[in-house]
Amino acid sequence: MPRLAANLSMLFTEQDFLSRFKAAADAGFAGVEYLFPYDFSSAEIKAQLEVNGLTQVLFNLPAGDWAAGERGIACHPDRVEDFRAGVNLAIAYAKVLGNTQINCLAGIRPQGFDDATIETTFVENLKYAAAQLKAAGIKLVMEMINTRDIPGFYLNTTAQALAIRDKVGSSNLFLQYDIYHMQIMEGDLARTMSSHLPVINHIQLADNPGRNEPGTGEINYRFLFDHLDRIGYQGWIGCEYKPLTTTEAGLGWLKTHNLI
Repeated sequence: MPRLAANLSMLFTEQDFLSRFKAAADAGFAGVEYLFPYDFSSAEIKAQLEVNGLTQVLFNLPAGDWAAGERGIACHPDRVEDFRAGVNLAIAYAKVLGNTQINCLAGIRPQGFDDATIETTFVENLKYAAAQLKAAGIKLVMEMINTRDIPGFYLNTTAQALAIRDKVGSSNLFLQYDIYHMQIMEGDLARTMSSHLPVINHIQLADNPGRNEPGTGEINYRFLFDHLDRIGYQGWIGCEYKPLTTTEAGLGWLKTHNLI
C-alpha cells in the first residue's frame, strides 16, 4: 500500500494553512507536502507536524515571485544568486521540519537568453543544489510539468529530465514524477515508472482532465497503485489534486482504491 501525503497547497484550503495539518491527519494522511513553508516560521510548522503525528515529506526550493507568475528560477541566468540563497534557506527549514527531500522547479523559460545558456544555468544550479543538499543529508528532486498548465515551463518530459540529470552527474539528483503532468505530456505511465524507478524519489497524483481526485478522469489509478506495489516503489505519493467540490467530499477515492 502506498504512503500518501496530503498536498496542503491543494487540499483543505477552506482552512488557514496551519489548520490544514490537523485536517490532513484527521482524514487519515500520514504525511504532508506543500509548495513552500517560507511564509511561516519553521517552529510553527514543526509544532503542527508533531501535535498531529505527521511526516513532512516535501516542499519546493524558493521559486521567485509566485504571485507575479514566476514558477521557479533555476533556469534563469540572471537569478543565480537568488537561487543559491534559496537553497540555503530551504536547507535551514528542512533541518527543522525533518524532510529528506526538496523539489526544484526549473521555471518558465526566460526571454533574452539562448537555449545553451539556459540549459547550462539549470545544470549548474542543480549541481550546486545537489551538492549542498547532499552535505545536509537531503535529496534533490526535479519536476517535469506540462506546458498546457504552465506554458513555457522549461522541464517537460522524462527524457529531458534524464538528459539533464546525466549532465549534472550527481548521485543526489532524482526525479519527481507527477502522474498528472506526465499523462498530458507523454502517457505510458506504468512503463515509464518501471523503467526509471531507481531515479524516481517522489510521485504525485491527480486525475486528467481537470486535475481532480483519482476516479474523476481517464487515469486507471487502481491499476497504477497495484503496479507501484509490484515494482517495489518505496517512496511517498503526494496527493496534489484540486478537489472536484470540497476536500472532504472528495476523499471517497481513498476507500474506493482500498487505501484506508
